[in-house]
Amino acid sequence: MTASAKAPAMEIDSRPLVSVIMNCFNGEKYLREAIDSVLAQSYGNWEIVFWDNQSTDASAQIVQSYADPRIKYFYAPVHTWLYEARNYAIEKASGDFFAFLDVDDWWLPDKLERQVPLFADAKVGMACANYWAISEKKNKRWVMATRPIPTGWVLDDLLQHYFPGLLTLVVRRAAFESLSHPCDPRFHIIGDLDLVVRLSINWKLDAIQEPIACYRLHGSNETAKHTRRHVTELEAWMADMGKIDAVRRSAGWRDVNTKYVYLRALDQVLSGHRGQGRQLLRGLPWGRLKLRLLLVLFLPLRVLQRVKN
Repeated sequence: MTASAKAPAMEIDSRPLVSVIMNCFNGEKYLREAIDSVLAQSYGNWEIVFWDNQSTDASAQIVQSYADPRIKYFYAPVHTWLYEARNYAIEKASGDFFAFLDVDDWWLPDKLERQVPLFADAKVGMACANYWAISEKKNKRWVMATRPIPTGWVLDDLLQHYFPGLLTLVVRRAAFESLSHPCDPRFHIIGDLDLVVRLSINWKLDAIQEPIACYRLHGSNETAKHTRRHVTELEAWMADMGKIDAVRRSAGWRDVNTKYVYLRALDQVLSGHRGQGRQLLRGLPWGRLKLRLLLVLFLPLRVLQRVKN
């Protein structure tokens, strides 16, 4: 190209802008694959809001090696819990919709192309989709949802069985801004549960039933690393949600309590306190969780340690 030649102008995409919220703390191992999966989207009107939660690895250099102006890098002034960090990233977002992609997951190329049209219904405040779970250790993959994903007014469904994968979640900006508060900064593990349940009180959910993203299981996922914190966050969340009539009166609220007791008991057993685990077991109704806990109680200590790790 000669000095006087001009680079071709970028085609203007009139479709709604999607802000891809990407939070990172020392995520260099898988980061390129995550970013490349956004670059590969057939839907081109997006921006990545990359919030670096004071990483000490090569994450910053990797992000800044991309010349695409749609990738916007921000370095956190202080290190925070994950959902406080998500709030900071969302504050920098310009999109009509927010999508979420953590640095160890990735999207299939038609992910946004298929989800954005779901918001043609003005009452749809969020969308999710099926996705692949991929275990590095077992070298296996499977589809997460084996039954149709509920759509519409899904509060009862969410409380009975929380199903949206954050890596597939897209939220309408207007729905997010209608909430009394954004993501709860107290939460590191269950912030997506809190956000989606609060949205579902006044907004509908729609879904793509086929897998359009990939969730990587590698042993360092945040939920797996923080079992005790998961329990304490759920306890605090239940205290707040129990004050909301729509939630407390939902048919699924009892299931939330059952899940909480199960997680408390599991945490006790994995911490070596089988007696406390057995006491909590008595409060569980008969069902899948009680049977699973019974199995755990009879596992040898060396096997339990492997489960914990």
